[in-house]
Amino acid sequence: MTTELFSLQGRNVLITGSSRGLGLALARGLAQAGAHIILNATNTSLLEERRGEFVAAGTPCAAYAFDITDPQAVEEAVEAIETEVGPINGLVNNAGIQRRGALEDIAEEDWQRLLDVNLTAAWRVAKTVARRMIERRQGKIVNIASLTSFGSRPSIGPYTAAKSGLAGLTRAMAVEWARHAMQCNAIAPGYFATDMTESLRDDPEFDAWVKLRTPAGRWGLPEELTGAAVFLCSEASSFVNGQILYVDGGWTANL
Repeated sequence: MTTELFSLQGRNVLITGSSRGLGLALARGLAQAGAHIILNATNTSLLEERRGEFVAAGTPCAAYAFDITDPQAVEEAVEAIETEVGPINGLVNNAGIQRRGALEDIAEEDWQRLLDVNLTAAWRVAKTVARRMIERRQGKIVNIASLTSFGSRPSIGPYTAAKSGLAGLTRAMAVEWARHAMQCNAIAPGYFATDMTESLRDDPEFDAWVKLRTPAGRWGLPEELTGAAVFLCSEASSFVNGQILYVDGGWTANL
């Protein structure tokens, strides 16, 4: 085996929600493996700033601002990318949001918003990209799931429902699209140090609980997620399908 199996040279990879946090870290890691990165977010100015950083570093990069919850916007953006950049060889469904609160008190609009962004939009972008991948008989789809695809804790009920659904959706994608020479898998991060978890890390009790519960004894660093993404977007995973890869410092192995 050589490192060529893990090369993404010449591959166009779209990462949703990639202007910050884990999405940006994933984009950087995939770029280091040779991928032509296609950034996505809704904040146009921040997205252009990120694209400029990649270009300044000599890394091929494009940026498309569109709302993944808008079906027409997704269709138009994917068509534009395929025309202007080239075939989308890999998709990383990373975009996600969080709303915390007691399950019995969550407003219906918050429940629906979490499902729309964290689950339905992943299906929407994937199916739009997959139609083209099916024609070409080649493609990699990586969904960013969560520890909550495996279990839950108080205050994150809608997020748990959405991420559990995303794990199931990943398996459904694999079952339906594997015959088209596509691989569809998911990465389930543990607790990572990002802007989304900043308030949790600032809570001494919660911070201590995470470090005690995680065998590695710490929060994950965003760049520690990229190896799994490179593997699942490369030829090294050509017979890996429908899997949920937990990158969690040993969390799910710990009783």
